[in-house]
Amino acid sequence: MPQITYVQPDGARRSIAAAPGATVMLTAVSNNIPGIVAECGGAAMCATCHVYLDEASQAVVAPVSEVENEMLDSAASGRRENSRLSCQLVLEPGVEEIVVHIPSHQV
Repeated sequence: MPQITYVQPDGARRSIAAAPGATVMLTAVSNNIPGIVAECGGAAMCATCHVYLDEASQAVVAPVSEVENEMLDSAASGRRENSRLSCQLVLEPGVEEIVVHIPSHQV
């Protein structure tokens, strides 16, 4: 079963087993991962599930869509080159692990 590893701002790590097809955001919310607010519930409309995608994980997720790209500009912690909305990060079949770094604040 694939894993999502969440890295907190203080460096603490927590790995969660997730089913293929799950999103990084829903897995975080379902497992009480701090720092993922997800106000819009996964509709790519709020940027409160913003994460920084680990470099090794960038090759295993779909590229940023136009809607996600626009919403990332309003991320509270500041956009970086590796910024993503965790609601748009889907565990595709065959992916073994995705690593995301949670920003210091979402709102």
